[in-house]
Amino acid sequence: MADYMKTLSSRRVFPDVKPGFLRQQLPKEAPQKGESWDTIMDDVDKVLMPGMAHWQSPRWFGYFVTGNAYPSIMGDMLSSVLGGVGFTWYSCPAYTELEMTMTDWLVKMYGLPEEFLHGSGKGGGVIHSGSSEAMFVSVVAARQATVDKYKEMHPELHESDITNKLVAYTSTQAHCCVEKAAKLAGVTIRVIPVDLNFSLPPKSLKRAIKIDKQAGLIPFYVGASLGTTPVCSFDNLREIGNVCKDEDVWFHVDAAYAASALVCPEFKYLIDGVEMVNSFSTNPSKWLLINYDLTVLWVKDKYNLNKSMSVDASYLSQKAKENNAQPVDFRHWTINLGRRFRALKLWFVLRSYGVEGLQKFIRQNVEWAHLFEQKINMDKRFEIVHRVTLGLVPFKLKGDNALNEALAKHINESGKIHLTPSLASGQFVLRLAICNQKCTADIEYAWNVVEEAADELLYQKPRKMLCGPTNNVLVKNGQQHPIEVKE
Repeated sequence: MADYMKTLSSRRVFPDVKPGFLRQQLPKEAPQKGESWDTIMDDVDKVLMPGMAHWQSPRWFGYFVTGNAYPSIMGDMLSSVLGGVGFTWYSCPAYTELEMTMTDWLVKMYGLPEEFLHGSGKGGGVIHSGSSEAMFVSVVAARQATVDKYKEMHPELHESDITNKLVAYTSTQAHCCVEKAAKLAGVTIRVIPVDLNFSLPPKSLKRAIKIDKQAGLIPFYVGASLGTTPVCSFDNLREIGNVCKDEDVWFHVDAAYAASALVCPEFKYLIDGVEMVNSFSTNPSKWLLINYDLTVLWVKDKYNLNKSMSVDASYLSQKAKENNAQPVDFRHWTINLGRRFRALKLWFVLRSYGVEGLQKFIRQNVEWAHLFEQKINMDKRFEIVHRVTLGLVPFKLKGDNALNEALAKHINESGKIHLTPSLASGQFVLRLAICNQKCTADIEYAWNVVEEAADELLYQKPRKMLCGPTNNVLVKNGQQHPIEVKE
């Protein structure tokens, strides 16, 4: 593992293999007798490594990179050695109480509402495996709250009479896990087009809710975004919160990537209005140096969450010894009964770096992002698609989607760097995400790769565009250059 970390910069970032490459090299059945450790490790190098995508490389700029700081790796290793399954407080008290403390620490670091603290009365935070799980749990909790409310007003209604009419809302820029959560929860979802800032328009949201109410449906949930995946755009929490308050619907904020920046005071303006939300989720494993997996979900009222998730069994109902108290059991907060000791790696990182160390890391990443932004702005062939706020730079060549799709393919096939594209309001966008503490000269290197790929694509080796020929005219140094497309 140590040798791998030392050689990351010299490795091809993305593998050049085809589907089935690994299965062809492995036996069809498990060995009857055990093999030596040396033989197994030799196959790691010979068989696995050629197919590895090196997410931890300082030249990997795709998706949002998961962290793997040394203290986090050690926390994960220690968790594996301890080997417990923390489904209840009684199953391992340290698991539960460290998790409660760590989620509280993050509330204070991020500047989130005090109602999210354990001991605040009703609220608290819990660690999940990922955003999709946290999102689904928030939808289910909101569904439970709405069903209880309507059954109290209309006792004659069956639960299915209510759930069949429930409608959730999100934007076209929101992560697909919002739609997946609604699908799993068996509720309808409205995906609302974003405005020119790639944000969910409050007026459009209110209009959609009004239309659904007039149709006899029950609006119950809004999933807003703080730092969207395609371009890192931000929804206006205060304005959306006012709509949710007026319409009495559950307000959830997905801040999977961007919330980590809240450790820096200068970015806390991004959560203006956060006191109006019912639940909030983020992935410290994206930008807080924690290795995958670790997502935190906070709720202001754990009652609906517990009720929607609670299933009791005699072998899980032990009471704490002192005063016959019943402490927090996170099995009522999550889908899975068994739970890893994820709080351990969070504890190790927060103590090793401290708030100041994490602030330094975030600020350095943002500085590197602005450096790459400057490179883009200096080349008239390119444009920035959305304002660079944190560590994501969304950019494109001035031209149509086919041109930019070809550029992304050209860059990634080189294996020199890796970035991921996306669609933003119909535009094909290249995303350069900086979440790595090891980047130094790699930003300059990344720009050189992008610039060379554009030169090769446009002037030296014209290539057939993936979506068919184009009639693009590229403006460079004040002159027009037609882009010729050849087979």
